[in-house]
Amino acid sequence: MIGVARAFDLRRYPSSATLKVMSKLETIVEELKALPQERLDRAAGYVHRLRTISEAERNAIIDRTAGSLTVAEGDELERIINEGCERMDE
Repeated sequence: MIGVARAFDLRRYPSSATLKVMSKLETIVEELKALPQERLDRAAGYVHRLRTISEAERNAIIDRTAGSLTVAEGDELERIINEGCERMDE
């Protein structure tokens, strides 16, 4: 299991030994390094899916926020954007 804390009896190790505590990210990277290529490809696909917002999730966000500004607020926002942002088409 990733990131499981274990109790170590440090008396069993020579005084010159060092114990490295790894972050979750470091632990995951080390475990990924040990995977065969096929499983690494599957893991990469899974990570990519975690990072990608699905179309359904995007639509849900739009639905939740649509109409959250009044007409006056929308007009003011548009004015500020037009005044304060550079235009690529100019």
